[in-house]
Amino acid sequence: MPNSDLLPSLLYKINENQLALEAAIMELTNWAEQHGAKDIADNVHAALDVIDKNEEFIKLTLAVFMAPD
Repeated sequence: MPNSDLLPSLLYKINENQLALEAAIMELTNWAEQHGAKDIADNVHAALDVIDKNEEFIKLTLAVFMAPD
């Protein structure tokens, strides 16, 4: 398998890891908020918004890379 064939799979796995980390961080953020750390939770939510905003572009790009020729 040529190295260029690995790129779409690599990008997919990186995106999958990113979304899993986002979910884990969100769980911790919710816990922190419930325990009185609202300022910290707000900051984390703002940072996680970047992932949400970029997710659609990443999905579209992956679809292009993984589309059959």
